[in-house]
Amino acid sequence: MRCPKCGADNDQVVDSRANHEGNTIRRRRKCLTCGFRYTTYERFERHLPRVLKRDGRTEAFDRDKLARGLSIACQKRPIPGGAIDRLIEDVVDDVEALNATEVPSAKIGSLVMERLRALDPVAYVRFASVYSAFDELSQFIDLIRAITPAPPSKRRSRRA
Repeated sequence: MRCPKCGADNDQVVDSRANHEGNTIRRRRKCLTCGFRYTTYERFERHLPRVLKRDGRTEAFDRDKLARGLSIACQKRPIPGGAIDRLIEDVVDDVEALNATEVPSAKIGSLVMERLRALDPVAYVRFASVYSAFDELSQFIDLIRAITPAPPSKRRSRRA
């Protein structure tokens, strides 16, 4: 591991901790050359399928790209700490379980949206508006109507 400050590759691990799910290890390191302390994360390498884009191109599955999109959608929302990371892990697990060499981006988007809808409806609408590339206001309105619970019907009682 190279020090981000001086570039030396002589460091010492000061502290190691696994995250709650046990799939990532956080390591605090100290550069033995300059004394700078920094954090690294270690996770097992997965063999994820390529993502088939709408225009026919394929690209490697990018966990960080998914995290950036979710971060933007969830900005300033009251979402519990770690919930986005768990959502990403669940989506990655589902994509990996498909055992495919290529997965359409639409499939990945639907996996994200079904989880995000349960997590936070506003973040869901934000993500869906970008993912679905809405062109018209009516598309937003339709989406919001689909997730908004119907108000309870008021029954009139008949009195004689």
